[in-house]
Amino acid sequence: MYYFLISLLVLDALLLGAVILLQAGQGGGLASLGGGTTDLVVGGRQAATLLTKMSWICGGLFMFLALLISLISPTRSDSSSAVLEQIRRGSEATAPAAPLPLEAAPPAQADSAAN
Repeated sequence: MYYFLISLLVLDALLLGAVILLQAGQGGGLASLGGGTTDLVVGGRQAATLLTKMSWICGGLFMFLALLISLISPTRSDSSSAVLEQIRRGSEATAPAAPLPLEAAPPAQADSAAN
């Protein structure tokens, strides 16, 4: 079931990309306005074409499938990344037992340096 939903998500993503790329742009963008009414900035009311409806449907389906996959994804609580395990083991091994005071140097090194 998990891999079936993943394949549906990939197909939907490809279809969504194609539908969005097939749509015509509004043209010019905000830089070409040079002032004007609010309808020009917002874009006004466009006719709902088949490509517009398909982009909304594919986008909604993509979000639904992504949420569904995240809910039913196989989770393994006892297994973690091998890299994280090595980092945890390495930090435990290299951590000092007790930190040295910052203002005092070890006495053996101070006596040998004075001689």
